[in-house]
Amino acid sequence: MTMLKKIGRLFVIKTRTEAWLIIYAIALGAVERGRHYLEIYPGYGGMMLALACTGVVFLAGAKLLDSVKPQPAAVKAGPYPARFRRGVTRSRPTARLSRSYSGSRLSSRRD
Repeated sequence: MTMLKKIGRLFVIKTRTEAWLIIYAIALGAVERGRHYLEIYPGYGGMMLALACTGVVFLAGAKLLDSVKPQPAAVKAGPYPARFRRGVTRSRPTARLSRSYSGSRLSSRRD
């Protein structure tokens, strides 16, 4: 099992440079496939298949680049530490009933 993990790590894309190289290889294959489609299906059908092949490169490239995190830029440390921002929910507050009363909110109204 350890050997399989070592082999599996070879196929993990870690940097954006590796992603760009893979996108380039996909593009070369797509253009070659599109050229064959133009030879086999001359006319409108071949052009549409060739465009579909090259369009897939854009979708796959976007997915690859989104999956690889960019390298963090060097940030200068200031004289003060960065402020910690707590997550703020934008949902509406809900009414809470007291523990001693479990009836409906309408029955507790007084006119």
